[in-house]
Amino acid sequence: MGMPITHIMTSGMSGIRAAGDLVARMEMSKSMRVGDAKNYVAKKLGVSTLDLSDEYVMRDLREELGIGVITSVAGAPKGIAAKMNIEKLLDIKINCCEKFRQKIR
Repeated sequence: MGMPITHIMTSGMSGIRAAGDLVARMEMSKSMRVGDAKNYVAKKLGVSTLDLSDEYVMRDLREELGIGVITSVAGAPKGIAAKMNIEKLLDIKINCCEKFRQKIR
């Protein structure tokens, strides 16, 4: 039941178009409630919680931080590279990043 609720709550924040994916990661990885997760992500990004759902603000910020955007940008991190940047930014571990690091050792 936890995963669908988390998805519903964060999809209203536009997923990767804004910061919904980042908030969802904090809810799932640190068992945070949505309000706490929004505050944590906003603090880490240096924006207000209202900015988290603003696609225009988040588009520029996501591109600047290299944490992935909805459309491909030449030279910008995407896929696993963007997820590794998200790990560093939010101080969390992402399973696929761990598996990737194990494979390249």
